[in-house]
Amino acid sequence: MTEQPTTAPQTTPPQTAVPQTAASGLIIVDKPQGWTSHDVVARIRKLARTKRVGHAGTLDPMATGVLVIGVEKATRLLGYLALTEKEYTGTIRLGQATDTDDADGTVIGCVPVVNIDETRLLPAVAALTGDIRQVPPGVSAIKVGGKRSYRLAREGRAPELAPRAVTVSRFDVLAVRQSGDVLDVAVAVTCSSGTYIRALARDLGAALGVGGHLTALRRTRVGPYLVSQARTLDQLAAEAEQEPGVALTSLADAAAQAFPRRELSAAEARLISHGGKLDPGGTGSAPVAGFGPDGSLVALLADDDGRARSLAVFSQ
Repeated sequence: MTEQPTTAPQTTPPQTAVPQTAASGLIIVDKPQGWTSHDVVARIRKLARTKRVGHAGTLDPMATGVLVIGVEKATRLLGYLALTEKEYTGTIRLGQATDTDDADGTVIGCVPVVNIDETRLLPAVAALTGDIRQVPPGVSAIKVGGKRSYRLAREGRAPELAPRAVTVSRFDVLAVRQSGDVLDVAVAVTCSSGTYIRALARDLGAALGVGGHLTALRRTRVGPYLVSQARTLDQLAAEAEQEPGVALTSLADAAAQAFPRRELSAAEARLISHGGKLDPGGTGSAPVAGFGPDGSLVALLADDDGRARSLAVFSQ
């Protein structure tokens, strides 16, 4: 009996995956305590299914609240959003100083708090309000000689950081509570970009001669973005389970909220998209969002030497 040749099973050739391009926009995240800003970015990369994700303005692990996340083209907005005004609520503990100026550090000094009432506290707070010079915490992300300050501090080579000009437009005492030898002061702060709230806690304690550090911090606003708009990571994950990706604030809406608006003609939109310059808008060097006739975000613009030039282009 002759053996019949077997027929090889038919297989379907593998399909080449078509890369999915994530939408561009912002996500306002309510950062949980204990997470770094980088941790949040890594989580959003998975939920948004793209590696092109960044954040505007770092929050320390201890802090919670508004963290502005940019996805795809919106990452180009982040550097300009990071420069906007911010609001916080927090608690300063007087009577203890730490090596990080917050509760994540090691206590390095204790002075019992006695006889500090509003007559001493409020003038010290007022002295840290307005345009001030602030020395950033030694344990911070500031680069010194190409290395992060916190890395140098961990190596036992904490740098002496130069003071910076910052603006604290609001520094209000909301409540005061004595707890044994320490005094906990609940505060609300509105400040410029680059201001360290834990440095305010440190400097307030130093001014009163008892030391101080930050025990709680919540960022409630970054520019126009409020904590009431923010979603938790759990909420974002639940949304992503129902529909791939995450819901974003569109580029156009995000820019309209954060920057003054300039309407561009079709010819102006084409010109600025190709690196050309326009007549000045009369708004100075501050960023302005330029929108095309169809309502799309074309570019961020700024006046420079009598012409308006692009800071970042979003429309081809």
